Amino acid sequence: MASRFESVPQRRAIIDRRGLADALAALEGDKAALRMQGTALLKAALDAGREEIARRLIEHPSRGLEIAASQAFLTDQLLRLLYDFTTERLYPNSNPTAAERITIIAVGGYGRGEMAPYSDVDVGFLTPWKQTGWTEQVIETMLYALWDLGMKVGHSSRSLDEMVRQAKSDVTIRTALLEARYVWGDQEVYDEAARRFKAEVQADSARQFIADKLAERDVRHRKMGDTRYVVEPNVKEAKGGLRDLHALFWIGKFAYNVSEPAQLVEAGLLSRAEYRQFHRAENFLWAVRCHLHDISGRAEDRLTFDLQREIAERMRFADRPGKSKVERFMQFYFLQARTAGDLTGVFLAHLDEKFAARGRRFGLPSLRRSPRKLNGFIVNRGRLAIPSDDFLAEKPTRLLELFALADKHGLEIHPLTMRAAARDAKLADDIRQDPTANALFLDVLTSPRDPEIVLRWMNEAGVFGRFVPDFARVVAQMQFDMYHHYTVDEHTIRAIGLLAKIEHGDLEVDHPLATVLLHQIVSRRALYVAVLLHDIAKGRGGDHSILGAEVAHRLCPRFGLSPAETETVAWLVRFHLLMSATAFKRDLSDFKTILDFTEIVQSPERLRLLLLLTVVDIRAVGPGVWNGWKRQLLATLYDSAEEVLRLGHKQKGRSERVAVKQAALRDLLGWSPDQFDALVRRLPEPYWVAEPEDVIARNARLVEEAGDAQLSIAAQVYPERGATLVTIYAADHPGLFYRIAGAISVAGGNIIDARIHTTRDGMALDNFLVQDPFGRPFDEAGQLARLKQAIEDALANRGKMIDRLMAKPLPRPRAEAFAIAPNVLIDNKASNRFTVIEVNARDRPALLHQLAYTLFQSRVTIHSAHVATYGERAVDTFYLTDLTGDKIAAAARLKTIERRLLAAAAGERMADAA
Repeated sequence: MASRFESVPQRRAIIDRRGLADALAALEGDKAALRMQGTALLKAALDAGREEIARRLIEHPSRGLEIAASQAFLTDQLLRLLYDFTTERLYPNSNPTAAERITIIAVGGYGRGEMAPYSDVDVGFLTPWKQTGWTEQVIETMLYALWDLGMKVGHSSRSLDEMVRQAKSDVTIRTALLEARYVWGDQEVYDEAARRFKAEVQADSARQFIADKLAERDVRHRKMGDTRYVVEPNVKEAKGGLRDLHALFWIGKFAYNVSEPAQLVEAGLLSRAEYRQFHRAENFLWAVRCHLHDISGRAEDRLTFDLQREIAERMRFADRPGKSKVERFMQFYFLQARTAGDLTGVFLAHLDEKFAARGRRFGLPSLRRSPRKLNGFIVNRGRLAIPSDDFLAEKPTRLLELFALADKHGLEIHPLTMRAAARDAKLADDIRQDPTANALFLDVLTSPRDPEIVLRWMNEAGVFGRFVPDFARVVAQMQFDMYHHYTVDEHTIRAIGLLAKIEHGDLEVDHPLATVLLHQIVSRRALYVAVLLHDIAKGRGGDHSILGAEVAHRLCPRFGLSPAETETVAWLVRFHLLMSATAFKRDLSDFKTILDFTEIVQSPERLRLLLLLTVVDIRAVGPGVWNGWKRQLLATLYDSAEEVLRLGHKQKGRSERVAVKQAALRDLLGWSPDQFDALVRRLPEPYWVAEPEDVIARNARLVEEAGDAQLSIAAQVYPERGATLVTIYAADHPGLFYRIAGAISVAGGNIIDARIHTTRDGMALDNFLVQDPFGRPFDEAGQLARLKQAIEDALANRGKMIDRLMAKPLPRPRAEAFAIAPNVLIDNKASNRFTVIEVNARDRPALLHQLAYTLFQSRVTIHSAHVATYGERAVDTFYLTDLTGDKIAAAARLKTIERRLLAAAAGERMADAA
């Protein structure tokens, strides 16, 4: 390990051990005074050393391994000085017995000679036999001193017998001791410990150790999110992180006795090129981890959005057209994480071969039957393999055939064959125009089995990006926001997998409509290709939908699609955001919304395809993004649009639809004719158009029960929409809406939809759909009671609401990392009756309240509000008229409203909004 510290330049500038030893030797006083002065000297040395290492990190931001080694070197020297000071000045022992010997060992990451600035100091004290009084005093004094220095110490004190016994019984201790390194103290005790560990612990237990480490790795990956493409990765523990690289080294050390990663080449586990990749990935990940600790001032291993920007700056990444510096930094990070994954596969394959004679493969199923017709490929212990190293180079189309056969026969690909495919991936450049190769690719993409897993293998081998260079541009590309959980390539492959699951009927409970429609479509191939290409042009600057449609026009003929299929794919890519934007940001009860949508869609087949693409696109964004409310909105839009496309001008007019709803409600309520007619007279026609039948029934019962009361509030869970329906029936007065919106926010609710009505006799009848901050309904009695109380207080003007709202924390604490410029879009063409205003802003508590208050001050009437959130970004859409019920047409007035809304969206403190 000395070689690791030899790579640290100017070590004396970090800590001058000789000078410090002389200063410690010159101290005078009793034991307590010596201890205090000694600790002060060492603390100053630690602070100065950390400062020097931090300076070097800023000066050379990519030298991760050097900085990690510098930190371990500094810790080594401090431990040596502390041990000498304790045994020579505090507890001198001029004639120690054989039992009064101590060796200090570094274990874990510190044992490897790698530490981030605030890593734990994992240290072990070994004694030949049971501890004596003197050894106990020395160990205790050293530990107290290390704590006084502010170090976080992970420590153990064991006799040699205890070390062997505990290492045998606990894989964590075994792993820590595997990397044990002599720091200071009795060399003979250390040599004896190392000999006994090798002979009594390591011997004949390699297979079990490897199995334990792999199981431990799987548990860790599941806990961290089992993909290396999570956009806020844990640099140490996540898939493709430092711990995965360490696991390779541990296994290599246990099975082959290698003492440093470079020896993995000599052991035949990695090629020279692969070792260079290992070294580059490890160096980069260590640099990122050291920056994380240095910026945070603590042991922080999670690469959160707010830190990503700063580290990208520190590591000197620059903006490029279509890609910010932080996106380029994270793309490089994910490529290094992928390298770690690739090396793990190759490494395990070698181990597998070594231990094959002793039993089954590590954690992989055995195949019962051997398929025929493998076109020269072979099956090696249940996995698809190649017969010779130059097999792929002889006929490059075999690169695609390899994955097509794996899919067709349900075979796993042998890691050494994956290694060959990765090495030969560049051959795909020559077969891009080859019809056979493109047919094989299309077979994999549109496979009726499990295209997701095979496409992921193809991506990890680098064949996917080589064969489809447009896809290579989005590999490992993150989107710097809190909405997208995965990189673009991972999102795309997940979306294809979800489409296959819907086709198999596995997601029928979540997606009943999509499951039915998938078996009605004619253009199945076009749909799968559209899912592949929908985000292909991200990161190019410009609208990725328009640019993606151009890519589709170029690629589809190459894949072997007909001109009609090509046209369908290009259309789907161009308009893949249309359905979600319409469903989530527009009023679906406004018939003009449906007409505008169907004018673009134009055919029932396109409508079916667009719904399916929209569903898998939203689902693949990440966990928790899809919910019942989104399903309901998309289904409503689909049904309305399908009716227009099917019936055209023959479909029912507005008054007919109202009559149908009233007839259904009459049957449902069972009221007397007089009672029912009175209700119909009170409710204006727009109300009957806007509200669904089940909501009208609930409203009717509330109005009946309220009688002459001036305020009545009902709140009940609305499971079909994944939200709570809150209805307020109250004497109407100006500003009612913004007060209710504020009250719901104070009670911890998020409004996702609101419809505001006034009865013909001057009562407000407002329906709100409310969720908790996690996108779930308010369904606990306490939550509902708090909600009702907050609304009552707001309408009675009890308490200063604005102060309570401003005190609420941000819904997403790290949202400040994102610059979101507020934007206001005014559209007088989206509706025949209303002016539609869409406000884009950073999501925060009471945003809707603030915007609604601004509209109240602008003297306009809000008829409905629709709220969509995309991570840290909120889009609030309002359907408005002036106070006389007409559209707002005056340009000067619209400009004033726009200016006021921009100020509110930017978070400027409102004048007292009560």
